Amino acid sequence: IYLTKQPFYTVLPNNGTKTSQTSWKSVFFSESSRRCCSDWMKMSLPFALLFLAGVFLTSAEAQSSFSKLPDSYKKGVELALQNVNAHGGVQHHFLFFKSIQKSQIEAGFDVTYIYHNFYLKATQCQRGTENADTTTCAFRNDRPLIDCAICYKTYAGAIEAEPKPYVNCVHKPALTEVMQKERMDHCNKMGYSSGSPTLLAVIS
Repeated sequence: IYLTKQPFYTVLPNNGTKTSQTSWKSVFFSESSRRCCSDWMKMSLPFALLFLAGVFLTSAEAQSSFSKLPDSYKKGVELALQNVNAHGGVQHHFLFFKSIQKSQIEAGFDVTYIYHNFYLKATQCQRGTENADTTTCAFRNDRPLIDCAICYKTYAGAIEAEPKPYVNCVHKPALTEVMQKERMDHCNKMGYSSGSPTLLAVIS
């Protein structure tokens, strides 16, 4: 896993500054204020329900997206998740969110070279949660996405130990063009061994 000086960090509300709250005992509402507040809550409830529906829909879409990946791609995602969720700087469990780019080279004799760029997203579950998925661990929206690029060789559908699988995961705000170029250069070198001009020649 590729690590920058501070690849994983926690986003604090209000940049960590303290906020003050007024005691409810010191707040007085007139009868008209109460009616306005009641009307506002009635109008806000549908919006809150829509927001919650959107959160669950996003989780369901991510789960569906992952389930639709070919097994050879799922194994790569699982390898990246294992690396990220084992990192000491990660506080919450991450899960697959969505694919960005993917390509593969069929080198013959049941050998395939795979490249996959995708996002991981933090969930409400703590790091180390067993059997975590989007049905048990809802996504958080207050943490940055992790951008992962991986490439590896498979034989008969299994990831080969050689060449060593490449896993590069960085918080999206910290990802630079230089890092992206290094990723592609590394994966293209792996593709050269198959006799193909580039592993990234065909990206879907």
